[in-house]
Amino acid sequence: MIRGVLLDIGGVIFEGEKIVPGAAEAIARLHGAGLPVRYLTNTTRKPVAALVERLRRAGIGAEPDEIFAPARAAVAWLKANGRSAHLLIHPDLAPDFADAPQGLPEAVVVGDAGPFFTYERLNEAFRRLMAGADFLALAVNRRFVDADGELSLDAGAFVRALEYGSEREALVLGKPAPAFFEAAARSMGCAPGEVAMVGDDAEADVAGALAAGLGMGVLVRTGKYRAGDEERVTPRPSAVVADLAEAVDRILA
Repeated sequence: MIRGVLLDIGGVIFEGEKIVPGAAEAIARLHGAGLPVRYLTNTTRKPVAALVERLRRAGIGAEPDEIFAPARAAVAWLKANGRSAHLLIHPDLAPDFADAPQGLPEAVVVGDAGPFFTYERLNEAFRRLMAGADFLALAVNRRFVDADGELSLDAGAFVRALEYGSEREALVLGKPAPAFFEAAARSMGCAPGEVAMVGDDAEADVAGALAAGLGMGVLVRTGKYRAGDEERVTPRPSAVVADLAEAVDRILA
């Protein structure tokens, strides 16, 4: 039985700058059915405060502690492991690292820096990795739907380039890391098997959720979805549906 729901934000609730039709109403139906909702995103260009404000402007009453984003997981890791951060991220994400430790041995932290992925910054991160810094990836997504509605290259390609050059493997903190899904499930008082995940990324969102033991993984045909995505991942989605409204129909059935 499903007792809690995890929703991706980009591609499920929003496509580019526009809300997916029926998304706010679908989330209201989940709340009306008594199901807690958490927003599980790999977005690393916007801080949590901006994500909350965007959801609220769309009529979705999210609270900061309902947003699970990789930057928060990174700060928790840095504190637990006694590391400072060398950040290779978009400057807009910097507020989420405001309380990260300082003056300790370093960990290189890579997010979606977008146009700030310069050779100089990548090479500086590479040199620090070669000098022994720990290596954290906020996410390794391949692509995302940009503000103009078109697909853009995501952070995964840059993480893989640094892995190749340094012969090091990054610790991934966002989806599809099992711990990321498990933390969100715990926050709702649910076991993983009692939780459904709805996403537009067959690999990171849906296969990742099912591999982490979630009870349902629903792939929507909005956002970055392209025909046949569900055939290229294991485990396969529990269902492939048109949009969030239809996903909620399946969850509540």
